[in-house]
Amino acid sequence: MTYWTILLAVETAAEEGGGLFDIDATLPLMAVQFLLLAAILNAIFYKPLTKAIDEREEYIRNNQKQARERLEKSQMLAAQYEQQLGESRRQSQAIIAQAEADAQKMAAEQIAQAQKQAQQEREKAQQEIEQQKQEAMRSLEQQVDTLSRQILEKLLGPELVK
Repeated sequence: MTYWTILLAVETAAEEGGGLFDIDATLPLMAVQFLLLAAILNAIFYKPLTKAIDEREEYIRNNQKQARERLEKSQMLAAQYEQQLGESRRQSQAIIAQAEADAQKMAAEQIAQAQKQAQQEREKAQQEIEQQKQEAMRSLEQQVDTLSRQILEKLLGPELVK
């Protein structure tokens, strides 16, 4: 049924004329209007818009190029600073090692000197002790001699001991 309705509508439209696809003077006029509108839009809207887009694209491209150059430069500087830092660390470690060696050498010298001084003082003390011992022995010998004479004098008498 719907098929017959569509067929009937197409036949009536063909008989009346002025349908959807009627070609008369309005078609070229619409084409001219369209081309005129396209030219005006192109001059007023599309060209400035494409110019702004192109300028923005160029601006972005330049910024990216500058950013890449800055990144490369910063990476080179970072590598250079890392190298200098490594060299500085090596130098400081060498200085520290040298200072430690010097400190150990000085400590060893001071210890040796202190030991030598202690040895000298000990020897001096031993000599003093030996000297005092000898003096004490002499003094004891004298006392022993006097005591033994006194004992002999008391036992034998003073005349016989001389």
